[in-house]
Amino acid sequence: MLNLEELLTEQRNKKTQDLDTMSIYDSLVAMNEEDAQVAVAIRQEILQIEKVVKAVIEAFEKNGRLIYIGAGTSGRLGLLDAVECPPTFGTPPEKVVGLLAGGERAFIKAVEGAEDSLTMGMDDLKTISLTSNDIVIGIAASGRTPYVVAALQYAKELGCTTAAVSCNKNSPIGAVADIAIEVMVGPEILTGSTRLKAGTAQKMILNMISTIAMVGIGKVYKNLMVDVKQTNQKLETRAENIIMNATEVDRNTAKSVLLDAKGSVKLAIAMILLGCDADMALEKLNAANGHIRKALNNKNKY
Repeated sequence: MLNLEELLTEQRNKKTQDLDTMSIYDSLVAMNEEDAQVAVAIRQEILQIEKVVKAVIEAFEKNGRLIYIGAGTSGRLGLLDAVECPPTFGTPPEKVVGLLAGGERAFIKAVEGAEDSLTMGMDDLKTISLTSNDIVIGIAASGRTPYVVAALQYAKELGCTTAAVSCNKNSPIGAVADIAIEVMVGPEILTGSTRLKAGTAQKMILNMISTIAMVGIGKVYKNLMVDVKQTNQKLETRAENIIMNATEVDRNTAKSVLLDAKGSVKLAIAMILLGCDADMALEKLNAANGHIRKALNNKNKY
């Protein structure tokens, strides 16, 4: 294993070695230019990200879960992605889980020694009753966090598909995982502060994984969030707008059908596009595994 100082994410950025004397404007430009490299670096790992997305879809289709596990910024990003899935895609909270070294209290304040533990990660996975149907994605900018390495080893022993997201090549977590995503974003403008480019890269990758996996299991029609939950007035209006965009009906019709569909945007859209009542639309959606487009393509078979 490489020493910490040998990692690319720990190297000094030659462009910002005088950061403390640069003007605010020049330092912001430098930071912006470095950030612009993140998406380019991620593009080099699309094939690996695709493998992970397919594995997540496969896990979901087996009633498995997507489990993110990490420490510090990496773990917080996993937790952030997980908690956004229920309101966006209508998934139960236990479908996408974020585990953070030190527990949820570590989201606000670091828990000393948690990321160095070789047992905490395994214990956290045991606490959520990990099964072989789940997929576990370890996240660590350095790629060598003991908490994550040990968690991935345990998940593999249990028969889970495993993946790793890091910002250094030939990482220990990548070596353990079935699929390694290693994005080379380069040295940070502030040496070793991996909450910057590395954190941005991880956030973008997790966005890609969860979003496209949800598309794969029918949570999206065209580019619309058809399983969005209506937990406030904004989302109630968004639900109506989604129905209107998907079906070209007016707002009064959207409201009426949404009421008949008991608040299910997807069911309301299916009712309108298939020209049937809620029970029949639900039957057709179930036969299409929740995919509106498949239900429409199969409508002549019923």
